Amino acid sequence: MADGWRDWQKHVSRPWQPLTIAFLSGVAMAGAIAPLNLWILGWLALAPLWLILRQPHRQVSRRSKILAGTAWAVGYNGVTIAWILDLHPLTWLGIPWLGSVAITLFGWGFIVFWSILRLLTWACLTGWLFGWSGMPKETPGAILRRVLGAIALWCAVEVAWSYTPLDWTPLAFTQSPGNLWVLHLGQLSGPQTISAVLVAVNLLLAEGWRQRSQLRRRFWASAVAIAAIAHLLGLWLYLQPVTSAPDSELRIGIIQGNIPTRIKLFDEGVRRSLEAYTQGYLTLADQGADAILTPEGSFPWFWVNTSRMDDHPFYQALLERNVPAWVGTLGRAEKGGVAQSLFSFGRSGEIVGRYDKAKLVPLGEYLPLESLISRVLPRLSTSAGSLQPGASNQVVETPFGRAIAAICYDSAFPYIFRNQAATGGEFIITASNNDPFNAAMMQQHHAHDVMRAIETQRFAVRATNTGFSGVVDPHGHTLWKSGFRTYETHLATINRLQSQTPYVRWGNLLTPILVAIALLWKLRAKLTADNG
Repeated sequence: MADGWRDWQKHVSRPWQPLTIAFLSGVAMAGAIAPLNLWILGWLALAPLWLILRQPHRQVSRRSKILAGTAWAVGYNGVTIAWILDLHPLTWLGIPWLGSVAITLFGWGFIVFWSILRLLTWACLTGWLFGWSGMPKETPGAILRRVLGAIALWCAVEVAWSYTPLDWTPLAFTQSPGNLWVLHLGQLSGPQTISAVLVAVNLLLAEGWRQRSQLRRRFWASAVAIAAIAHLLGLWLYLQPVTSAPDSELRIGIIQGNIPTRIKLFDEGVRRSLEAYTQGYLTLADQGADAILTPEGSFPWFWVNTSRMDDHPFYQALLERNVPAWVGTLGRAEKGGVAQSLFSFGRSGEIVGRYDKAKLVPLGEYLPLESLISRVLPRLSTSAGSLQPGASNQVVETPFGRAIAAICYDSAFPYIFRNQAATGGEFIITASNNDPFNAAMMQQHHAHDVMRAIETQRFAVRATNTGFSGVVDPHGHTLWKSGFRTYETHLATINRLQSQTPYVRWGNLLTPILVAIALLWKLRAKLTADNG
C-alpha cells in the first residue's frame, strides 16, 4: 500500500493527471444519481479529489488544485444535468436555430459554473481554515480535525447554495431513490445528515490511503464503521411503522395530460388540454376519487377568478361532479404580476386554498437582472412576462385539511416541504411539467420527491405533464409510476399523517453543530500550539 501511495504521488505530480482523475471521479459521482442509481459510488467518488487537494503544494500547485476541483464539479454536475440540453430546439418560440443552440449551451454552462463555485467555495474555505498539506508528520488528531472541518463546511455550503436560485445536486441526492435505508437519515436533520455521512466516509477512505500500516487500517475501519452505523440507524428508522387515524384515507386521482409545451398556447394545445384534463377529471370522479390533481400549467392562461371561469369545461365538470381538485394554472400574484399556481377547489367550486411556485427557474420563468439580460436572451416560457415567486412559508388549505404543496423545481428545496409539514401539512401534492426534458430528468425529479416524502414522513402524490407522475409512501417506496410521455389517469389511495420527524420539528440542527464543533476544535488546537 505504501508503494501505491508513492505511485499516486508521482502520477498526480504530472500536470494533467490531477485534472483527469478529478474529472473521472466527478463523472463516477454522477453515475450514482438517477437514472443509473449506482449509489455505492456516492461513498467513493469524492475520495480521489480529496487526495489531490491534500497533496503538498510543491507536488500539486494551488492552481492545479483549483482546476481539479473545477474538473470534478464539471464531471459531476455537467453529466447529471446533461438533460438541460433537451431545451433545444427553441424555434417554436421564434428563436433561430443557432440562437437556440447558443441559449441551451449557455443555460447548461451557467448551471455547471454555479456548481463549480459551490465546490471551490468548500475547497477554499477548508484550505483557509484547516489547511491542506499540514505538517510533514501529522498526528491522527490533526487529520481528523481537518476531516471534521471539511464535513462541516460541505454541509454549510450545501445549505447556503439551497437558498440560491440554482440547486439540484446535493451529495445526498446520490442515494435517491436506491438507498432507502440511508435516505431515512434525512428524517433526523434533513439531507445534510446524509451528505455529512457520505463526505466522512469518502474522506476517511482517502486519508487511509495516504497513511501507512496500522494507521491506515484505523482510518479505513472508521470509514466502514460510519457507513455501517449509518445503514443500521437508517434501517431502524425504515422499520418504524407509520401510524394514521382510521378516517385518514384519501383516494386521489392523478391526470398526466401529455401536452407538449411547444403547442400549449396554440389552438391544438388548448383543445387537447381542455379535453385531456376535463375527461380525466370525469373518469376519476366516476371511479370514486376524493380529489383530483393536475400538473403544473395544465391550463397556461388566466381563467380562475375571471369572467371566463364559469364557462371553463373543467370547472363545469367540477360543479357537476362535486369532487375537489388541485389545478395547475396561472394566477395573479399578490403583489402584482403572474404566478405559477396550484389552486385548491372545494366541492362546490369555491377556492379554499392556493400555492404559488416558490422557486422559479432562471431564464425559463424569470430573467435575473432582467433590464440587462433581456437585451441578449429571451425568457424561455409560454407565459407573458416574468413570473413572481411565492413565499417559502405558504400554508395550503384543502377540503381535507392542510397539504404540503410544491410545483416542479420546488422539489429540489427541502425547506419548502419542511416548513409546510411543520405548520400542519398532512400529505404532499406536487404538480410539474418536465417537458421537454428526457426520462433522466424525470427520474431525477422523482428522486427528489422520494427524499421529501421520507424527510417529512408523508405520502407524496405527483402529477406531471409528460412523466413521471407517481405515488410515494413515507418510507420512499414508489407505489406507482406512470409511463414516459403518455396520457394516463390513476387513482391512488394514501393516508393523511400528522407525525413530525426531528427534521420537521427542529430543522437542520446538524450543520450548525458540526460547524461549531469544528471551529472550537480548531481554536483549541491553535491555543494549545501557541501556549506550547
